[in-house]
Amino acid sequence: MADQGECQGARECSEVDIGMTRVFALLGKRWTGLIVTVLMQRAVHFAELRRAIPGISERMLSDRLTELTAAGLVLREVDAGPPLRVSYRLTEAGRGLESSLRELGRWAGKYLPDAGGCPKEFRK
Repeated sequence: MADQGECQGARECSEVDIGMTRVFALLGKRWTGLIVTVLMQRAVHFAELRRAIPGISERMLSDRLTELTAAGLVLREVDAGPPLRVSYRLTEAGRGLESSLRELGRWAGKYLPDAGGCPKEFRK
């Protein structure tokens, strides 16, 4: 029979890391990664951001930007105008994601199938 210490260790090893849980709770939502990726290039106005991400609705973009702002990854700046315009840019914390997201992009290019159906290394 296993002692209490062994059972405790097995349970700890089977739990998902809390940091990864928090990361994917935010970045795992549809559109969020794409929004951050666009903002990695430069600050953009709301309409530009919407055009850069085909298929996203204004409501969804607004919701995701609100979440990213609340998480401290995006800064919302109001340009007094006229006309009144709102722009968004990554904070220092948001810019800290760049190397990880670029690495994920490289990984996807190597291992995730494209529209052709299979990863590059398996093509003849």
